[in-house]
Amino acid sequence: MLLKKKFIKNISDLSNIELKNISKKNISPFMSYEFLDAIEASGSASPSSGWRPYHITAFKNEALNGFIPLYLKNNSQGEFVFDHQWSYALQKANRKYYPKFLSAIPFTPCETSKLVVPDMDTASEMIETVKEEMVKLNIETWHVLYPDKRTKNMLKKNNFIERFNYRFVWNNRDFKNFDDFLKILTSRQRKNIKSERGKVEKEGVTFITKDKDSLNEEDWEIFFNFYANTYNERMQNPYLNIEFFKRIHQNRDSLNPIIFFAIKNNKTIAGSLCFEGKGILYGRHWGCSENIQNLHFECCYYQGIEYCIEKKIALFDPGIQGEYKIRRGFEPRLSSSLHFVLHEDFRKAIQDFCNEEKLSVDSYMQACREYTPIKKEYRIIEC
Repeated sequence: MLLKKKFIKNISDLSNIELKNISKKNISPFMSYEFLDAIEASGSASPSSGWRPYHITAFKNEALNGFIPLYLKNNSQGEFVFDHQWSYALQKANRKYYPKFLSAIPFTPCETSKLVVPDMDTASEMIETVKEEMVKLNIETWHVLYPDKRTKNMLKKNNFIERFNYRFVWNNRDFKNFDDFLKILTSRQRKNIKSERGKVEKEGVTFITKDKDSLNEEDWEIFFNFYANTYNERMQNPYLNIEFFKRIHQNRDSLNPIIFFAIKNNKTIAGSLCFEGKGILYGRHWGCSENIQNLHFECCYYQGIEYCIEKKIALFDPGIQGEYKIRRGFEPRLSSSLHFVLHEDFRKAIQDFCNEEKLSVDSYMQACREYTPIKKEYRIIEC
């Protein structure tokens, strides 16, 4: 296949139309020119924050034929797949773990396509080009985070190691309303959820939903202050800046942002940001200015569930981690990342680590299934 492959240092070196033409099957708003450009052009993901764009592209007859998001990383911040033990092990061997190659959507641990290619041959050619660049730059590892099933299959055929983890998702079983959803839970948990929602209501908190048709620039200023506050409380700088959110607003028609705002005494006190894909609602960020018991659960989970029921959205993925989601009707599901290790000695060590870790993940998944408040007849066995 006569492909011209090259690395680009900014997503803006491509065009919106070029990327759209080869990603028609993508169900996520994140693997899009608009979202990646918002992150990079805003400076949220930049060399100064440890994210140096190094995207690999392929052209056929001068037309874009393949794209893999790729970053040269000098740290592991904003990834949500923790590899600090790997870094420490390689450093003990007097070798450099950083920089490393990373294929991911910065600060966005959502499952998406990571190989936007027409076929396996194109994928293999592009992967081989990245491997050659690893040798050239003396980069030991390449990590592909939160890939979809098609991406995983392509990577495993190219000698990547799969590392398993888990996430918690809410499955819509064609519920008519929230009470219909509660019927699949044990009576004890139905009572607990009603109690949590009741306490928020007694505080005089109400909610409004803003979508791409009703969001305005002031809404994003308000939300950013909430979002930044969650980091300020931990004495950290937020990963995303206000410019990123402004760019999301400018491209809201294609990115489909949803914000659930909490209102008390005619004042907005909290907000939860989601993005709507094809059949999936992705929960991303939240924040508040007033601490109210159970407000987080209501704003981030129950409002999202009600939205999915109303809009007949099949899946609600509120983000990774948080086993407290189980008690609120979310179910465990295997997730994974894929890793290419350049040298055989370190590759064997990583493979052994992943094999051992998989046993722990399987055990944890089984414990989660047993702990779920969902009645047996409604449980989804395949996770």
